[in-house]
Formats: sequence, structure tokens, C-alpha cells
Amino acid sequence: MSLLSLLVCMLATALAFAYLDVPIARRVNGILGAAEDLASGLGSAVLLGAEAAIALVLVIIRITRGHLSPLRAATVLACLTSICAYAINDSTLKFLFGVPNPGAVLQGAQHAFHLLNGTSSSSFPSGHMVLAGAFAGVFMRLYRNSILPFSALLLIAATLLILGDWHFLSDVIAGTFIGVSAGFLAGEVWVTHSR
Repeated sequence: MSLLSLLVCMLATALAFAYLDVPIARRVNGILGAAEDLASGLGSAVLLGAEAAIALVLVIIRITRGHLSPLRAATVLACLTSICAYAINDSTLKFLFGVPNPGAVLQGAQHAFHLLNGTSSSSFPSGHMVLAGAFAGVFMRLYRNSILPFSALLLIAATLLILGDWHFLSDVIAGTFIGVSAGFLAGEVWVTHSR
């Protein structure tokens, strides 16, 4: 099943990259207008800091009380998985693929993979979606009834990233897949360890 999911994601990403990314970016350019405040308020550093703070508080509770509820333990796992997945994406995958962001492409940069020539500001895969997807993936694996609410939240986040001119469709597809996969893997390891 996971191989089929990977193949479907690769196909959807390739089709979006080749046929949909630039036309959608042109169409939605400027829709959110003054989205800079939203970008700074929900920037990666803010989200990473919030996750780190939550994880730290819960670890301190675990140390002082000797235990955590299953929900709190899942929250720590989700935060740490999210932080790690984001770090791998930001320091390795974006550098590897080197796809310019929508703003640069709309100003004339080539929408293409510039292998081993990217930076942390490259567009592919979306770091925000890796971050959110990994967090959600842990809960989706550990609490099956959370799949629908987290899927809806991920869809809203992906839509906002596209409408805000921060990412292409292919970026959010790939980022979501990587993040949710990391979260599912962490949740599966946790379940196996707990047995």
C-alpha cells in the first residue's frame, strides 16, 4: 500500500510540476495581497519554536511526574517528528532539488529542478507542509479518528500556501506526502515500541 501511495504522489507531483504549477501561480498571484503579516506570524521559526516549547514543557512534566498520558506522549512524538522532518527537508531536500519559489518564477526564473543548487528558501518540497504533515501523521497513525480533521487542516494549509504565493501545487503535494509519511513512520515505531 505504501508503494502505491508513493507512486500516486510521484505521478501527481510530476503532473502538477509540468502542467499546473506556473498557470496556477499566475492565476492566484496577489490574491491574498497583504499576506506578509500572516507569513511572519506563521513562519517556520515561529511554528518550530512553538513545537519545541510544547515538547519541552511535556518532557519536564514527564520528568517531574514520572509519566505522561497517551495523548501528551503522542503530542511530544508529533512535535519532535515534525521538527526533525522539517530539518531534513530544509537542509537536504530543498538543497537537492533547488526549485525557485513562485515569486522568483513569476519574475523570470526558470521553473525547473536545479539539482544540488538550492537553498533553504527554495520552494520544493514545502517545509510548512512537511512540518504540519509530520505532526498530523503521528496523530493520524495513533488516533484513527483524527484522520479526517487533520486532512481538512492540511488541505486548508496547502490552499493558503498556494494562494499566498509561497508555494506551487507540486511543492505542497510533495511536502504533505513527506511529512505525513514521516509522521506515520514515527507513529508506527511508537506503536511497535509500546508493545
